[in-house]
Amino acid sequence: MLKDNVSFDSMSEIKLHKIPTKAPADLHKSHAKSKTKENLKVISELQNVLTAQSKYSVLLILQGMDASGKDGAVKNVFKEVSPSGIKVQAFKKPTDEEFAHDFLWRIHKHTPEKGMIQVFNRSHYEDVLIHRVHHWIDDELAHQRFEHINNFEKLLQGNDTIIIKVFLHTSKEEQLIQLNERKTDPRKHWKHNDNDFKEREYWDDYMKAYEDVFKYCSPEIPWNIIPADQNWYKEYLLSELIVEKLSKLNMTYPPLNQE
Repeated sequence: MLKDNVSFDSMSEIKLHKIPTKAPADLHKSHAKSKTKENLKVISELQNVLTAQSKYSVLLILQGMDASGKDGAVKNVFKEVSPSGIKVQAFKKPTDEEFAHDFLWRIHKHTPEKGMIQVFNRSHYEDVLIHRVHHWIDDELAHQRFEHINNFEKLLQGNDTIIIKVFLHTSKEEQLIQLNERKTDPRKHWKHNDNDFKEREYWDDYMKAYEDVFKYCSPEIPWNIIPADQNWYKEYLLSELIVEKLSKLNMTYPPLNQE
């Protein structure tokens, strides 16, 4: 467990309003950014061994409220990684074909092959988050989905997929700043969506839905809650987490094949 972020085991009672969204006052930004730079080089090397060995695969699940910086985190933390070794999949509103299948159908076909890092920008958890907040499913069906999600992740683990679950924890105040920037900064106009402001009205409901996810969907795969109000701190913690998880695999390059 990282000392700078928060990791929770199954059935923990989490209250997000009690968890900071910013860096501690005694952490120097320059130090964190320097360590992040070192971490990115380590991640690149670990990804290279991951691909060469092709024994494990890695699934990074990124969840967070709108404007929590999921896209930026992926771009900056994996910028040293070979493009051939990583895939990113964003999950938006399901298509008609996807709606016609079970909720995990569209997810499973994007799980990583051995030797690959797969990032989910949002994920199967949306089906127990936005669906609950808007009452498209009831609590009974939500808990059935919790069980399906747990079994699905156990299946992936059984195939040597390392699952890293991350919630980017931003404050409601910072979210508003970021959403407004999308209206005023020409470089971010393409990200603007009026509906994001409407979803803010359900903030408390989303926090409760996330707290239930942390409680019921963390068997053997703890959630990592990363403060996300400051990009430099968010990227530092995320890079630390990835280095920690990949280093534990004790991977090695395969020997020379002289056949």
